[in-house]
Amino acid sequence: MIKPVKEKIILGIDPGTTIMGYGILKVIGTQPEMMAMGVIDLRKCGDHYLKLRRIFEQVINIIETFLPDELAIEAPFFGKNVQSMLKLGRAQGVAMAAALSRDIPITEYAPLKIKMAITGNGRASKEQVADMLQRMLKIPKESMLPQMDATDGLAAAYCHYLQFGRPQLDDAYHGWKDFISKNPGKVKS
Repeated sequence: MIKPVKEKIILGIDPGTTIMGYGILKVIGTQPEMMAMGVIDLRKCGDHYLKLRRIFEQVINIIETFLPDELAIEAPFFGKNVQSMLKLGRAQGVAMAAALSRDIPITEYAPLKIKMAITGNGRASKEQVADMLQRMLKIPKESMLPQMDATDGLAAAYCHYLQFGRPQLDDAYHGWKDFISKNPGKVKS
C-alpha cells in the first residue's frame, strides 16, 4: 500500500511599512518548492493607518489564494529609531492578526537566525540570501524579483521549513531504536 505524501504550505513574511515582502513555500514530503513570492507596495499610502489596513487586506488575500498551513514572520530588529521600530512592529502585528483571523499558527524568527539558516552567516547581505535561495530552490533567474523584500519573505518560510516545518512522513524513523523495531528481519544482532 502506497502512503500519500504529506504536503505543507508555509507563508513567509518580511514586514515593512514601505514594502512588505512575502514568499510561499510548498513542501511535498521533504521537498521544498517556491510557489510564489512578491511584495505589497505601500509607498502610495500616505497615512500610516491606511497602510495597516492595506497590509491586513493583502495578507488576507494571500492567505485565501495560497491557503498556507503556517506563517513564518521576521521579527523586528532593534534599531536606533524608536518611531521606525514602532511602525514596523505595528505592520508585523497586523500581518499576524490576519493570519490569526484564519487560525494559522505563527512562528517568529530573528533576522540573524534567518540569514544563518539560509547562508550559514548571520551577517549575510540580502543579495547573498537571495542567491542562496535561488540555488537551493532552483528558482529560474527570470522569476527572481528586484525587491529583496520578496526573497526575505521567502527566506523566513525556508528558515521555518529547516527548523521544524518539514512534514513528518508516516514511515520516517525517529532514531536507530525506532528503525530496529520497525525492521526486525533486516537487522542482525
